[in-house]
Amino acid sequence: MSSAQHLLESRPASMAHLFLSRVEATPDREAYRYPVAADDGAPGAEVWRSLTWSGTGERVKSIAAGLLALGLRPEERVAISSSTRVEWILADLGVMCAGAAATAVYPSTDADETAYILADSGSRAVFVEDTVQLAKVVAHTDRLPGLDHAILFDADGDVPRVDGLDVLTLAELERRGTAYLRERPDAVDRAVRAIGPEQLATLIYTSGTTGRPKGVRLVHDCWSYQGVAQEVSGLLRPDDVQFLWLPLSHVFGNALIAGQVRTGHVIAVDGRVDRIVVNLPAVRPTVMASAPRIFEKVYNGIAGRARAEGGLKYKIFLWAAKVARDHARTGQERRAATGRSTVPPWLAVRHAVADRLVYGRIRAAFGGRLRGSASGSAALAPEIGYFFAGAGVPVLEGYGLTETSGGCTVNRADDYRVGTVGVPLPGTEVRVAEDGELLLRGPGVMRGYHNLPEQTGEVLDGDGWFHTGDIGEVDGDGFVRITDRKKDLFKTSGGKYIAPTEIESRFKAVCPYTSNIVVIGNGRNYCTALITVDESVIMPWAESQGLGGRSYAEVASSPQAHALIDGFVERVNGDLQRWQTIKKFAVLPRDLDVEHGELTPSLKVKRPAVEREYAGIIEAMYEGSREA
Repeated sequence: MSSAQHLLESRPASMAHLFLSRVEATPDREAYRYPVAADDGAPGAEVWRSLTWSGTGERVKSIAAGLLALGLRPEERVAISSSTRVEWILADLGVMCAGAAATAVYPSTDADETAYILADSGSRAVFVEDTVQLAKVVAHTDRLPGLDHAILFDADGDVPRVDGLDVLTLAELERRGTAYLRERPDAVDRAVRAIGPEQLATLIYTSGTTGRPKGVRLVHDCWSYQGVAQEVSGLLRPDDVQFLWLPLSHVFGNALIAGQVRTGHVIAVDGRVDRIVVNLPAVRPTVMASAPRIFEKVYNGIAGRARAEGGLKYKIFLWAAKVARDHARTGQERRAATGRSTVPPWLAVRHAVADRLVYGRIRAAFGGRLRGSASGSAALAPEIGYFFAGAGVPVLEGYGLTETSGGCTVNRADDYRVGTVGVPLPGTEVRVAEDGELLLRGPGVMRGYHNLPEQTGEVLDGDGWFHTGDIGEVDGDGFVRITDRKKDLFKTSGGKYIAPTEIESRFKAVCPYTSNIVVIGNGRNYCTALITVDESVIMPWAESQGLGGRSYAEVASSPQAHALIDGFVERVNGDLQRWQTIKKFAVLPRDLDVEHGELTPSLKVKRPAVEREYAGIIEAMYEGSREA
C-alpha cells in the first residue's frame, strides 16, 4: 500500500477531528490573516491581523460550546449568511465541533429564498453578518417556526429585538460558550468524539440555473477526504500562503478550508472583490483559487491598457502574448510526449526577453510568489490559459460540483494541460457513459439531496456513481476534458447538434472586450448570440472613438461598438463549421448579473433566465428567417 493510499484510508473520522488534530499539531503557527481598520484612524486604511491555530482553536471551542449551551443537538442545522470573512470560518468550524451541521446561505440571496433555505433545512439557528442579513430572516419568521436563534457577526449599537427570535452577538455567544466550558471543560471534546464519518456536516444549496435550489447533503467524511486528498496530491503545502476571497457559501470555498486545515498553511481571508487588486501584493500568496471570469477580466484589463498606450508598447504586448502562448503550448505538448517540458532555444530566448519586458509586471500584480491558481465553476478559454501559463502564473483548472464536495479532478502545478480539468484526486473514480456523460464515484460524493429522494435517485445510481450532467472525455494519460453541459447542448432545426460553451469560449479568447456571451439556436435554423462588453475595457476604448461622456448603455448600443464586436464575430466564425457560425448578434445595454437572476452566485450563466429576459431581442434576430 502506498503512503498516499494509507493516508486516505486512515483519514480522520470527521472535519472536527481534522481540525482539533491540526490545533494540537501546530498550535503556535499562523492559521488566518484578516483585515481590520488601522489604528491611526486614516480613512480606508487597513492592516492585517493574525490568528494562530491555538487562538483559532480557543475561539472555535467557545463558539461550539455556545451552541451546545443553546441546546443544539447532533446534526441539527445552523445556517450561515455572510460574505467571506474569518468569522464565517470560525462559525462553520464551531458548528461542526458542536456536532451540528452548517447550512450555507449566499449573502446575495433574497429574503424569500433565504426563508426557503432556512425552512427546508430545518435550521434552528443562523449566523448573520449584519442587520441587513438579519432583516431578510426577520422578513419571513412566520415561515420559520423552528428557528430560535440569530447570531450577529457585526452589531452597530444595540442588538435588535425580534419577537420569537433570540438575537445575540458572536461575542456574546463566545462568552456563553466560555462559561459553559468552565462547568463542562470536556463538552466540546466529547461532542467531537461522538461524530462519525457519515454524520451530516454541511447542507449546501445548489444555486442552480432553474427552479428552487436543492440541499446537498455532505457528511463529515466528504470534508475529511477532501482535506487528505488535497494534501497527498501535493496541491497544498504547509508553507503555503493562500489568498481566499471566494464565497464560502459555495462548495469550492468549503473544500479549500478542508485542505488548509489538513496541511496547516496560512489563509488570508477577505471576500471583498473590489479589494483583490490591493490585497494581492499585500498578501503575496503562493496559491489562490478563483473563477475564470477573474482571469478573463485581468487579461482584458492588461490588453486594454496596452492598447490605450498604443504604438510600440501595444506591439510589444501583442508579441509577448503570442510568445507566452507558444511557449506554454510547446512546453505542454513536449511534456505530454516526453515527460520533459522543453522548448526550442530560439523560443526560450524570446520568452526570456518577453519576461523582462512584460511577464514580470504581471507576476508582480499577483504578489510575485504565485506558483499556481486553481480555477473552477466554468471553463477558461484555452488561449487565456496559455497566456497566463506562459507568463508564469499557471491557471490550474479543476472540476467538481456541489454534489462532489468540490474538486474531484484538478491540474497540478508540475503537470498541467491547458484545456483540461486535470486528473482525478486520489480515491475518486471517473467514467464516461455511453452517451458521453461524465460519471464520478468516491468518498467526496454527496449522500443525497435533502428531503428529495426521487431527485437523488435520478443522479445517484445503485453502484454509487454520480451522474454529473456534463459531457466529457478522458485521454490516455487520465486527463479529463469537459466539452459541454448535457442540458446545454441543443439541436438546430436542421438537425445539427451545437455545444454553445465551445463557441462562447472561442469568442472570449479572441475578443478582449467581452464580459459574457450566450449562444442561442435551439430549434432555430441558425445560431445567434447575446453579448455583453466589459465596462472597464470598453469605456477607455469609447474615449478613443469620440464617444467620451456617454454612458455604458449608450456605448454598448452604439454603431461603433457593434462594428467592433462584429469584427471579432467574423474572426471566430472563420474557425467554425457552417452550422456553428453566429449569423446575428446583439450587444446588450448592461452586463449580466446576480441581482437580475441571470448569473448564479458562482458566476455561471442561467441560460433560461437570460433567454426570458431578452426574448424580444432574440426574436428580432430571427425575424424573417425560414424556420424548418
